[in-house]
Amino acid sequence: MRYAAIDIGSNAVRLLIADIIENKGSVSFKKNTLVRVPLRLGDDAFLDHTLSEKKANDLLKTMTAFRNLMDVYKVVDYMAFATSAMREAKNGEDVARRIKNDTNINLEIVNGQKEAQIIYSSHADQQIDKSKNYLYIDVGGGSTELSLFSAGELWASKSFDIGTIRMLDNQDADESWNDMKEFIRESSRPFKLISGIGTGGNINKLYKLAEEKDNAPLTYTKLKSLYSYLSSFSLKDRINVLGLNQDRADVIIPACEIYITVLKSANIKNIYVPTVGLVDGIIQMLIEKNFQG
Repeated sequence: MRYAAIDIGSNAVRLLIADIIENKGSVSFKKNTLVRVPLRLGDDAFLDHTLSEKKANDLLKTMTAFRNLMDVYKVVDYMAFATSAMREAKNGEDVARRIKNDTNINLEIVNGQKEAQIIYSSHADQQIDKSKNYLYIDVGGGSTELSLFSAGELWASKSFDIGTIRMLDNQDADESWNDMKEFIRESSRPFKLISGIGTGGNINKLYKLAEEKDNAPLTYTKLKSLYSYLSSFSLKDRINVLGLNQDRADVIIPACEIYITVLKSANIKNIYVPTVGLVDGIIQMLIEKNFQG
């Protein structure tokens, strides 16, 4: 049995097809196929607050391809969510209706709070000590979701209009940065020691570049030195010398800046990187819906 998850982000659009495994009463999943298309919807959404006809058509073609793949893989259930770029685009709902009419994919445009919940559903905390305090940090193209957990309980959660594409387009407001720092200061005040948990494509890439061993966390110091190292290369050399994908090479710098700011504001020394993202959370939600619903 297979489920599918679609994540329409500000930088890329992803489809994860997962094999569902039932074993002695427990249900888990194994990733079968992951397709990532760098559409960069955020460039339109954050600058013009609308998706151009070209971007909308590219998204429609991508969704048609995803529908065909889901049919070929005999996917029995799916969920499709769109985040910051589609939230911001005035014609986001119109584009979602076109997708429904043309591909029969139901697309839900979610708010930042729900986005944070979906990411938490990914069970990114499975390898760590649940009795401690953790700040979940998910950095996307258009927004950053922060959720503070203490002893497995959600303490505080908020979404901020700070993202990598938004920063590249100079659409990140000082007010948003100040709000985020204030939220971190206020919500982390009761806790002496907090560790970070980072999700999303940029932190996964940074973790790979750091070459940490055996699920060891990435330290704040290492992250800062990675930032200096990456910043010392031109965009062209980050692609040609370091081998970064074209659509990763530019966003990785603002992503570093966001992570460094969050870690510093919360006085976090270590960040765990469980290499999961929104699509993993969606598959987990499907499992919970179908097996515990």
